[in-house]
Amino acid sequence: MKKILYLLVVSSLAFACSDNQAAQKSAKDRNEPPAKGEVIPVKLAVAQVREISEPINAAGLVASENEARLSFKTGGIIRKIYVEEGQSVQAGQLLASLDLTEINAQAKQASEGLAKAERDLERITRLYADSVATLEQLQNVTTAYNIARQNVEIAKFNQSYSEIRATSAGKIIRKLMNEGELVGPGTPVLFLQAAGSQSYVIRVGVADKDRVRLQIGDPAVVRFDAYPGQEWSGKVSNLAQAADPSNSLYQVEIKLTAGNIPALVTGLFATVTITPTINQSFVAIPIDAIIEGRGNEAFVFVPKNGKAKKLPVKVAFIRNTEAFIASGLQGNQKIITSGSAYLTENANISINP
Repeated sequence: MKKILYLLVVSSLAFACSDNQAAQKSAKDRNEPPAKGEVIPVKLAVAQVREISEPINAAGLVASENEARLSFKTGGIIRKIYVEEGQSVQAGQLLASLDLTEINAQAKQASEGLAKAERDLERITRLYADSVATLEQLQNVTTAYNIARQNVEIAKFNQSYSEIRATSAGKIIRKLMNEGELVGPGTPVLFLQAAGSQSYVIRVGVADKDRVRLQIGDPAVVRFDAYPGQEWSGKVSNLAQAADPSNSLYQVEIKLTAGNIPALVTGLFATVTITPTINQSFVAIPIDAIIEGRGNEAFVFVPKNGKAKKLPVKVAFIRNTEAFIASGLQGNQKIITSGSAYLTENANISINP
């Protein structure tokens, strides 16, 4: 009977210990905070300063390298557009025209003004010859005549540019406005791709902090939504010298350089990863040291007097198994890697080799 009771007690203790270990393990699996006074074993790593290039990610559209944005020199109502998207055109072909009612009236007004100026000049010239008009009066009407003549030239020039003609043979790839719409001077109406042009670029916009790190020839990786799972090599072929007023971004052109270049058409959506040749200094740490990451904000733990201290850091980017820190850590600073998931602020730690 005593032997049976002894076996029952031993069995109960064994099950209790087993349940306690399982409970501790499940608590760690759930990342629950350690019990008060518990010592957490951790491992350390040393933050290292690296000179490395932070990649620039951007998105944009495919465009023809030889693409002309055709517009009217003057504003007005579009009377007629003679072409459709995808239509082939010849150099000099009439593509669109404005309603000339107002423009012709301005030209007529300029002609009438010139005729009056001519009459005034003739009259004052005769009076000046008879010593009736002064030299100042003659000079004034001469100036008025010259201005009137220039106004006529301006009016004729505006008349001639109240229509759009193809600058070269090619294809209309985009029509931005329709007949009857009011268009301003210089506003693009038609996009023309030159004939025989098979050269395409990807145009993306980057912020000023990224623009200053880019140079012509910087390598890039290009991906198209139309070709999922595939990548192509490219390089920076052109950099804008001024920001786009509409979005304050700088336009960057990427040209595909090698490999089996896919069939491209204007307007394809692309994502681009550019690797600048200009390096920057970052603090590199193992990625498993990062906790509570949200966007580029995160935290790490560092050892201090046998306890864990929580530090906020700003992550610049992640590459492979390393996180590159923009601010919050210094080079050669020790950080906690293994065991950091179970730590809280001021938790007791023991450092394992």
